[in-house]
Amino acid sequence: MSELSQLALYGIGIAFGFIAWGIVTAQYIWPELSRRSRADAIRPLLIVHGFRFIGLAFLVPGVVSPDLPAAFAHPAAYGDLIAAILAVLALAALKTRLGLLLVWAFNLWGTIDLLYAFYVGNQVGLRPGQLGAAYFIVTVLVPLLFITHGLVFRLLLRGTAGTTAN
Repeated sequence: MSELSQLALYGIGIAFGFIAWGIVTAQYIWPELSRRSRADAIRPLLIVHGFRFIGLAFLVPGVVSPDLPAAFAHPAAYGDLIAAILAVLALAALKTRLGLLLVWAFNLWGTIDLLYAFYVGNQVGLRPGQLGAAYFIVTVLVPLLFITHGLVFRLLLRGTAGTTAN
């Protein structure tokens, strides 16, 4: 299979990840979250991001190809771990002023981390086959993470009250 067709399949996988999670979000997640207070709506989104430790899989031989560029693997893995730690800390302090600052820090860090991983992957010429089993992190989980970061930004900018007008 040519490298171009591998990249096309990779792109299609990512696109469908965004489409599928976008539909789930529009139909099920946002209607429920929009009725909750800001803290109660952000809580499940932080819990989802608590699982970002899974990015450490980019460092596990046998999960990823031995030729996965370290310039991609290390920042992606440790950036995700930091995002998971920030999410858990924000969750623990959610209803305090510090919690609100931690949510902002988590959401900014986590979003930039994902964008940086795509940038570095492009810079180092990352090929989908180098991801091994971690391919599913990028095609299934990363679209969900991007979408939930968008929801957190929306909730942070909305304020504290829930609304049924969405």
